[in-house]
Amino acid sequence: MHVVASIEDAKVLEGQEIGLSDWVIIDQNRIDQFAEATGDYQWIHVDTERAAREMPDGKTIAHGYLTLALIPVLTGRFVEVHNLERAINYGVNKVRFYTPVRVGDRVRGRMTVISARRRAGALFLTSEVRIEVENERKPACVAETLGMYFFSEP
Repeated sequence: MHVVASIEDAKVLEGQEIGLSDWVIIDQNRIDQFAEATGDYQWIHVDTERAAREMPDGKTIAHGYLTLALIPVLTGRFVEVHNLERAINYGVNKVRFYTPVRVGDRVRGRMTVISARRRAGALFLTSEVRIEVENERKPACVAETLGMYFFSEP
């Protein structure tokens, strides 16, 4: 766990891998809940019987955007920000999905700080997050994430 209480603290982390999460299992219930939340019911995600017949491994696969949406929970314990007033997800510069996440797979997040800059009075943090799949050579997802962290006045 890295502690950040200022922009200067974050700048020290540039170029460093700052965390590797525990494994999280992707079960059908999680996939189905994501489908319900987003309205994306494509059969490759939710139809287990058809997937057993037609998918290469006979399993459903998680939505790519479900994998992306796991970033906050997978990386949330890498940095403890002191004096934080609020944090804002500013967006994503680049996202690539390389390997499907099959039902029953375990994934974990790995994060590297690319840059830490001052912007609009806040810490503007650019990071690379890799979502790895256990026993797969390529990651499921690589995303360059952007966040803004506003510190409280001392």
